[in-house]
Amino acid sequence: MPAKHHLPTLLQQMTPSVHPEVFVFCCFPDGQLPPALTPVCTFHEAEGLTAIVPLLQAQALGLPHQFESHLLSLTVHSALDAVGFLARISAALAEQGIACNVVSAFHHDHLFVPRDRLDDALRVLGDLSRSG
Repeated sequence: MPAKHHLPTLLQQMTPSVHPEVFVFCCFPDGQLPPALTPVCTFHEAEGLTAIVPLLQAQALGLPHQFESHLLSLTVHSALDAVGFLARISAALAEQGIACNVVSAFHHDHLFVPRDRLDDALRVLGDLSRSG
């Protein structure tokens, strides 16, 4: 299926899928991940390697971490050069005071929202999808 660019279509078809685990963000200044760690995403920055990992793994390994969050994957196949999709989502969440960290992968966009705001985020995304 080809990637979508049309903003109303993207919004109407975004259908968030909630991952069952809680995730956290960890930073490794030396750029080395512990061997037992299975991150869902990593990113190299000047300050170190950021890894987004399941909370239970971070706790089991005694890793310092921040931002306990739920992962919402938007199931629509969004084009990497689609304009305005994430801006609309971010703005709608921000209007409700909901923080959001976004990761765009090849096929889908993924939102990390605060653990205690999952229901609110899903409501906002549902309203946005219906309004297209």
